[in-house]
Amino acid sequence: MDVRAKHLHPAARNELKTLQTDTQDRVARHLAMVALLIDSDPELAHQHALSASRRAGRIPVARETLAVTAYRIGDYALALRELRTYRRLSGSDAHVALMVDCERGLGRPEKALETGVEADPASLDSEQRVQLAIAMSGARLDLGQTQQALLELEIPELDPKRAFSWSPDLFAAYATVLEDLGRVDEAAEWQRRAEQAQAALQAHYGAHDTLEVFEVFETPDAGSAELDDPEPDAAGSGSGEAFDAEKTESVEPETAGQVEPGAAETGENAGESDAGGGTDADETREA
Repeated sequence: MDVRAKHLHPAARNELKTLQTDTQDRVARHLAMVALLIDSDPELAHQHALSASRRAGRIPVARETLAVTAYRIGDYALALRELRTYRRLSGSDAHVALMVDCERGLGRPEKALETGVEADPASLDSEQRVQLAIAMSGARLDLGQTQQALLELEIPELDPKRAFSWSPDLFAAYATVLEDLGRVDEAAEWQRRAEQAQAALQAHYGAHDTLEVFEVFETPDAGSAELDDPEPDAAGSGSGEAFDAEKTESVEPETAGQVEPGAAETGENAGESDAGGGTDADETREA
């Protein structure tokens, strides 16, 4: 498989410039392989991430990538350790929602809530705040705190009038909690909104995920998929608006804290990984 350093996202390649030239190339190819394999073969992607982390232990993107692949294969302890190191190296709370989910995966919902509360919301973009709200709501559900789980999701981004990249997941999570509370009709309505948002986004952008947000305008056409007037809720929603992909107009695209699939930081010491052993991806498949 002909994967080269140039296939890695430029921002990630830029982080590798402190490495020696030959090491830069090897690490970049391993990270590019992670981006290529993460969905189809997460186990092999993880081996490439381990190889990158051994060679670039102080580079945030290598540690971040290792955390993401560890999470994908269900190694929550390793993912959490790598995310903490990434945060220490980069000073970023971008993956706090993933940290909350890792704590949940380890059976520690109370610690998950503590982790989420420690994050400064002002340091997060809209997508990251939504991801954190969903993770925190899940932790509340783990503890049987269903009403609090609903409150965690009642954030400004819970706006049925506009469809953003995060809207389908947020609407669906809200529907799930409403159903747990026995509010079946409201749950069905929010699930319908989640499906409409997803359909509108797909129709507007197709398979492309780089444009993050568009506004959905009211249309009087009888053939459009209209939303019923939403009931007053914490999102401050007004009258319902139609999700009509043919008539929507895109607004200025917002990059909502995108993380390259290959982004990840490695260990505290260069050339050394906290993950310990593991088969070097060079020995399984050369990047």
